[in-house]
Amino acid sequence: MLNSLSVDPDATCRYGLYFRDGRRKVDYILVYHHKRSSGSRTLARRAQHGDTPFGARSLKQDHPLPGKGAPLDAGSAEPPVDYHEDDKRFRREEYEGNLLDAGLELERDEDTKIHGVGFVKIHAPWNVLCREAEFLKLKMPTKKMYHINETRGLLKKINSVLQKITDPIQPKVADHRPQTMKILSYPFSREKQHLFDLSDKDSFFDSKTRSTIVYEILKRTTCTKAKYSMGITSLLANGVYAAAYPLHDGDYEGENVEFNDRKLLYEEWARYGVFYKYQPIDLVRKYFGEKIGLYFAWLGVYTQMLIPASVVGIIVFLYGCATMDENIPSMEMCDQSYNITMCPLCDKTCSYWKMSSACATARASHLFDNPATVFFSVFMALWAATFMEHWKRKQMRLNYRWDLTGFEEEEEAVKDHPRAEYEARVLEKSLKKESKNKEKRRHIPEDSTNKWKQRVKTAMAGVKLIAVTFAIVLGVIIYRISTAAALAMNSSPSVRSNIRVTVTATAVIINLVVIILLDEVYGCIARWLTKIEVPKTEKSFEERLIFKAFLLKFVNSYTPIFYVAFFKGRFVGRPGDYVYIFHSFRMEECAPGGCLMELCIQLSIIMLGKQLIQNNLFEIGIPKMKKFIRYLRLKRQSPAHHEESVKRRQRYEVDYNLEPFAGLTPEYMEMIIQFGFVTLFVASFPLAPLFALLNNIIEIRLDAKKFVTELRRPVAVRAKDIGIWYNILRGIGKLAVIINAFVISFTSDFIPRLVYMYMYSKDGTMHGFVNHTLSSFNVSDFQNGTAPSDPLDLGYEVQICRYKDYREPPWSENKYDISKDFWAVLAARLAFVIVFQNLVMFMSDFVDWVIPDIPKDISQQIHKEKVLMVELFMREEQDKQHLLVTWMEKQRQKDEAPCNHHNPKACPDSLGSPAPSQAYHGGVL
Repeated sequence: MLNSLSVDPDATCRYGLYFRDGRRKVDYILVYHHKRSSGSRTLARRAQHGDTPFGARSLKQDHPLPGKGAPLDAGSAEPPVDYHEDDKRFRREEYEGNLLDAGLELERDEDTKIHGVGFVKIHAPWNVLCREAEFLKLKMPTKKMYHINETRGLLKKINSVLQKITDPIQPKVADHRPQTMKILSYPFSREKQHLFDLSDKDSFFDSKTRSTIVYEILKRTTCTKAKYSMGITSLLANGVYAAAYPLHDGDYEGENVEFNDRKLLYEEWARYGVFYKYQPIDLVRKYFGEKIGLYFAWLGVYTQMLIPASVVGIIVFLYGCATMDENIPSMEMCDQSYNITMCPLCDKTCSYWKMSSACATARASHLFDNPATVFFSVFMALWAATFMEHWKRKQMRLNYRWDLTGFEEEEEAVKDHPRAEYEARVLEKSLKKESKNKEKRRHIPEDSTNKWKQRVKTAMAGVKLIAVTFAIVLGVIIYRISTAAALAMNSSPSVRSNIRVTVTATAVIINLVVIILLDEVYGCIARWLTKIEVPKTEKSFEERLIFKAFLLKFVNSYTPIFYVAFFKGRFVGRPGDYVYIFHSFRMEECAPGGCLMELCIQLSIIMLGKQLIQNNLFEIGIPKMKKFIRYLRLKRQSPAHHEESVKRRQRYEVDYNLEPFAGLTPEYMEMIIQFGFVTLFVASFPLAPLFALLNNIIEIRLDAKKFVTELRRPVAVRAKDIGIWYNILRGIGKLAVIINAFVISFTSDFIPRLVYMYMYSKDGTMHGFVNHTLSSFNVSDFQNGTAPSDPLDLGYEVQICRYKDYREPPWSENKYDISKDFWAVLAARLAFVIVFQNLVMFMSDFVDWVIPDIPKDISQQIHKEKVLMVELFMREEQDKQHLLVTWMEKQRQKDEAPCNHHNPKACPDSLGSPAPSQAYHGGVL
């Protein structure tokens, strides 16, 4: 009965979401480690003045921060701490005192379920929020609302029908329907508070805005211990504080959980069961900020645009399947009556082989090497341009909806703070200069010569890494050559017949494993190289990191594919005069059907493997493993009361056990690499958009669940675009046109077939094409030691073998020289590259020009907002003037009243000057 009547003391503060008084909301948390006696954990007294705000600097010495864990009484014995811990404590005291001076209110809690960890809760009062909102020029909603221009006529009916059709796949959140009214927003100003709806001050600044304001104060506030200043980034980097983060709104699952935005996001966005629904982008932005909101909006647009690309890719693939039996070159290769004997694929151990044995490869190549492939390449180039234009328009709509249309001017007002590493480097150089008495200035710029040396070192390190990638590719090439030679010596006919498939599959798997491992290594190396440069601001650091990481991962992911597409089979030489590496390994040859099929296998396995293993398995498995390790560590720290403590943990304790937010770079990077797979070599793999679409449907919910359930809440960052990623996407789109032109022209047999059909075919068909592409070789011209050791492996003596090339026959005067056919095909290939590239580039630029960056209705609404804002201020001035006139009129009547009725002598003569109030009134009018 006593337990049922007892009141949980943490219920008032909603388990850490509010201060102990239950009124002041926790806007931010600072976490630090402290050493206390492990034998008896002393429960510190709570300060009695916990509900009073602290603004005076002196209070931090005489009165500790309110809350649990305040310093003990003077008589109690403190356990000894080492010098470093003492120094950290002094820094925290000074820093927190400066936060009090800045107007923030703090409350400490050291009596937590996590042993040795203390928390400082931060609350920003109303006056501080108003001051900082004005300084940051945050646009806040005013009392003014206006109608949004609605579509009329046929477009209105179409939009109404689409809205009814898509209603089941819309998230069940507020304001997901198209709005007919919009609130006019204006940068907050304390002098114009009457313009804003301040009826509910507690909800005027939402939790995202409050945490952003507090974070700006934390970055701006410094402590000056040890003769140099340290902001929150430096304090975190030096271990003075262990973490700093805003709180989640509450729990996201459970029966008695109070409804909040986090729970709504989990139910309507972060579950795999709602994969078919649109994303609640406005709610994502409200909870996580504009930068994260733009990422998920871009990912959603990209995924939607993959739907038409996937449909066209499937149609192209089905066309290849339907015309497989009508493909004359593959039918000729499979026809055993041709009895074409091919030259050995390796020296000595390999024997002659029948071309009909490559029938399966030739038939499969037609699935991806057919006339529809050229159309699909053009389509995907235009698709990429359309996607970029569609995203720009979507981005402008979001900027208008999120009140970011004038953000450029605001960025200039708020300067980015220096990074902790930059401040530490300046400190290090300052101390060196001070010790040598060679420099007396407080801030010493970095020497330009040192900067150039650092850049050269970074560039050389990047070149070495790229050289490592090429070395690995070369190693895989040697593996393929040596494995093919070893399998050719096998006595089993089935093994010898599947040499090419076996070598290709195993080599691709090796490439995949190496790519996945090096991706993780290159990510760390890119960050290390960027840290060496010591960029001044976070924005500069992020852009340099992105560029380095993208360059390294681009080379790592696409180098094996580039090799198969453009180098394999190009420099093999000819029978009797092959090209060797290391004097013993002969360069690889393409299959009789061409290298496009192998390129397709390489691309599909690497793309699917990266998506399955790296993007999904790693993103699911690694966080689960880290969570399990944290669970075991907490259980080991307090095994007896672990289950009970988990149930009663405060919000900031629960969030502390979540993973810290590491930025959006990894999320963007995996999508950009995937975009490269979809566009760069799409001529060889039309199903790439389909597999990317299936992956992204899972990826959206996977990332959403990670942000909602597994990560600490990130600080909301304002942004109006996706930054440097847009330029990278445009670069990939332009590069895709060039690469696909070369793939169609040089990797596939599309151009040789056209040349044969229109220049050499007797009946205008493809009959005889295979024979036309094969040259003859007299086996007596083999170099010593390179002829097959078993020349009678096929059961008969071979005198002439065939190989794929355009060369003169052995009975010609210029035997084995390049023939005229080669130059004709080469000219046609180069002409196709030039025509294809310029045509597609022109069409892409035409799409760019036709589709405006800013939708017409949005530009009209932006102009309307400006007009309404001017009208609002004009009406405000008129109201002020009207009030002044009314007040003056009342004053005049008040002054005239005693003149007319009680004291006529006080009235001025009719020929004299008017009363003072009348004169002032007339001057105003």
